[in-house]
Amino acid sequence: MRRERWLVLSDGARPTEDIYFLESVAPHLRSKGHDVGRLEVRGWRWRLARWVLSRQPGTHLVLCRTLPERVLRWLERERGAFGHIRYLIDDDLAAAALDESLPAAYRERMARAAAQQPRLLALADEVVACSTLLAGRLHEQHGNVRVMTPPLISALPDLAHFAEDPSAGEPWRIGFHGTRAHLADLARIAPALMALQRERDDTALELMLGQHAPIELAELPRTHCPVPLSWPKFRDYQARHRIHIGLAPLLDTPFNRGKSFIKFLDIAAMGGVGVYANRAPYTEIVEHGVNGLLVDDDPDEWRRCLAWLLDHPGEARAMAQAAAETARRHILR
Repeated sequence: MRRERWLVLSDGARPTEDIYFLESVAPHLRSKGHDVGRLEVRGWRWRLARWVLSRQPGTHLVLCRTLPERVLRWLERERGAFGHIRYLIDDDLAAAALDESLPAAYRERMARAAAQQPRLLALADEVVACSTLLAGRLHEQHGNVRVMTPPLISALPDLAHFAEDPSAGEPWRIGFHGTRAHLADLARIAPALMALQRERDDTALELMLGQHAPIELAELPRTHCPVPLSWPKFRDYQARHRIHIGLAPLLDTPFNRGKSFIKFLDIAAMGGVGVYANRAPYTEIVEHGVNGLLVDDDPDEWRRCLAWLLDHPGEARAMAQAAAETARRHILR
């Protein structure tokens, strides 16, 4: 078997690179004797990366989301020097650019990325999308699109923290660890969280949004709003931090319809049972009442489901255990 070389050209999309290639596919390639690496191509690093690439003809490339403009122009000129090119995408960039519920700066960044995407698709032999719906949209622009749902790349913890009884004075930890792109989703269930934190004293709420957390939530009792972390620091935090309940609201928008069920794996990696929006992609992996709860957009329903989990700690732990078992089946083998 001929030894192959695979390189990820990194424009900073570390979560995408790690989840969909470097910590999932790459170990299998290495086990077969192939070389796999990552080349940083932003800023001053591009000069070194270009030198490396120019001396490795036939290398297979992995592109994730975007490339700096000068790198993309160079790759378009030199396309014939390389082997297979795989393009990984985990968001509907065009839909994000048009979604007025998203922060303006985020929309502008997604608009620039969406404008570049046709050129990246033209370079790619294969496109890998994170969900069936996103793949369907990309099929209109590329003839070879396949789905790779997110694999589990994190260790699963024991559930010793569920020994803490919320009725015995030790608050259960409820976590929302979405980005600012999910502020509108969070706002939809805000009334449920406000009622929960004001009416009970057995919950601690964590919103990893820092200064971007909605003020009406940030000022609630027993609520902590840590600043968002870089990907490596978040991975470390996720490995050390435990939650009992994870929140994954998701409104029905064109942008959200392209999402994957990665939050299910994130919540399982922190030892929690998730409460999820009752729509795809979560309906693809969550069995209601078994490995999580599926809830419609009504805040009162979210409030009832959260209260039920708090009042039934044994059932909550059983669902967290079932979620871990489901997540384990998504390790790429």
